[in-house]
Amino acid sequence: MTRKRWGGIGLVLATGLSLAGCTPDDKAPVFKDSGVTTVGMRLVAYDSCQAAMDGLRAAAKSAVGPYGFGGGMMYAKGSGGRALDAPAAAGGVPETSKKGEDYSGTNTHEQDVDEPDLVKTDGRRIITVTGGTLRVVDAATKRITGELKLDDQGADELLLSGDRVLVLSHGGGWAQPMARSVPDKQGYGSRLTMVDLSGAPKVTGTLSVDGSYLDARQTGSTVRVVVKSAPRVEFPYDERELGLDERTAANRKVIDRAGPDEWLPRYQLEVGGSTSTGRVDCAQVSRPEVYSGASMLSVYTIDLAARALGSGDPTTIVADGETVYGTGSSLYIANDDRWRVWFWSGRDGIRQPPKDRTQIFQFDTSKPGRPVYVASGEVPGWLLNQYSLSEHDGRLRVATTTDQRIWGGSASRDTSHSGVYVLQRKGDALTEVGRVDGLGKGERIYAVRFVGTTGYVVTFRQVDPLYVLDLRTPAAPKVTGELKINGYSAYLHPAGDGRLIGVGQDASDQGRVKGTQVSLFDVRDPAKPGRLAQYVLAGAHSEAEFDPHAFLYWPKTGLLVVPVYDRTGTGVRGTALALKIDGSSVTEAGRVLLDAGQIRRSLVIGDTLWVVSEAGLKASDLNSLAPQAWVPFA
Repeated sequence: MTRKRWGGIGLVLATGLSLAGCTPDDKAPVFKDSGVTTVGMRLVAYDSCQAAMDGLRAAAKSAVGPYGFGGGMMYAKGSGGRALDAPAAAGGVPETSKKGEDYSGTNTHEQDVDEPDLVKTDGRRIITVTGGTLRVVDAATKRITGELKLDDQGADELLLSGDRVLVLSHGGGWAQPMARSVPDKQGYGSRLTMVDLSGAPKVTGTLSVDGSYLDARQTGSTVRVVVKSAPRVEFPYDERELGLDERTAANRKVIDRAGPDEWLPRYQLEVGGSTSTGRVDCAQVSRPEVYSGASMLSVYTIDLAARALGSGDPTTIVADGETVYGTGSSLYIANDDRWRVWFWSGRDGIRQPPKDRTQIFQFDTSKPGRPVYVASGEVPGWLLNQYSLSEHDGRLRVATTTDQRIWGGSASRDTSHSGVYVLQRKGDALTEVGRVDGLGKGERIYAVRFVGTTGYVVTFRQVDPLYVLDLRTPAAPKVTGELKINGYSAYLHPAGDGRLIGVGQDASDQGRVKGTQVSLFDVRDPAKPGRLAQYVLAGAHSEAEFDPHAFLYWPKTGLLVVPVYDRTGTGVRGTALALKIDGSSVTEAGRVLLDAGQIRRSLVIGDTLWVVSEAGLKASDLNSLAPQAWVPFA
């Protein structure tokens, strides 16, 4: 499982369990206002560094417990997520190749907004990063033409523009230990490495930053990288038998002594043999009117077309965040309190119960340079992933589930439900202008897809209701249709001609999952969604269920490819399942097998299907799937 949060934990928790809940019936659903309100939020800048430190210390002292910050220092990558939300009509097909070029790119959420992944291609080259090594494979000769060992085992994602590659590393999540007496040897949590591919691959610059890399988005040659950090404050371990209140009081004294060097995110830039260091400027830090914690979110801007890597010119807000969603002009970061449940449930010293809400921060990224914070808002419930967010015609649609009891896991059988909220920017607040809720009582969201003015929401506990939402009138969104079938879809993808592909799990009448399921839905009539065809691979799971980057759909031939694996090791490990979507049918076209390594991704270049694993690349004929070449990563 990748570190991105795509609801994968929920899938693991659901596996093999019999989930009691609603049963199919023919009664029309009734959707009522839950009475839970959305909330406007404001961020304001500090007047001075002294004001910043006073405010940050106060926030940290209210958040700290007897054992430190707890979840505030945890690594979380969100996510977000991927495929195209489009301004196209409902049921349109996302373009997976650039106009005039015959290759597939990364399956992304928004058109013309790229997302980091472990493999990239420009149609001539395939660039991968695995085990701290970057490799370049020539698509024509099917040979490795470049290899570069990076001084970073955490490097596992790429972005590409021309001959420049940005390698992103979350650095293992936790910030490196500090050495207070040797400031120049203090560790950094994440690293951004610029690589030049115009000749033999070579590193041209490295930017190390405090905190955990969450996610990034690329528009043109401009990359926005989101990093989450926490105060670099060491709380002493006291072996004395102290009470919880005494330990908390001691930790608050440590916070009182901490200054800007321990608080504000730092960065170190290495370019051309020279090294420079810096930290976020107090003037570039914004705070909420009411603090939610001591963590910070910094957005770094990298221009892949620039002659040299820069410092990223970061802008920072005092907030937590897990999920990143971007369009061509906006960047959204969403945060909720689920870490409190996952890491602190049942522990002594927790100050507040987790709040069933999601905070959303919007940045304007329409112009080059530092992004500008423009608005914030808050909605009830928690997101599934970045596909729970969609900007359309200047408004943000948000799908959440309320009253979830554990991170990505089960929902309260009695009170949980899901809804879609429509937010519009008014001044510096994201304000609710419409909603529809009451979906899937006793269930939680497993998949969301917005396509133009239509929304699709899948909830699940025992059966899979696929809801169709009419969002043409933002002030009055409504459910127009519902389909109940066994199992669930965890990822939804438009297939054109009023069809929708779902990838998830088949399940029994009692809700026990049985294997990978690919469904082809007919959504031409919003009032009567139906399933045209179904393919099930018993006992299997697919990475595409929780990371859409693993999903490939090639509309030109109707080819769908997903990696599959099982828990028993009896037949589908190291396999890419190829299906043919033809009209109203889904049939198996074949399988691509590897002797070693788990297949993670697949892509198309010309008439060749490539599959990617940590052991190497395999090329097959696009139509027959006959093997063409094996490119090992020896």
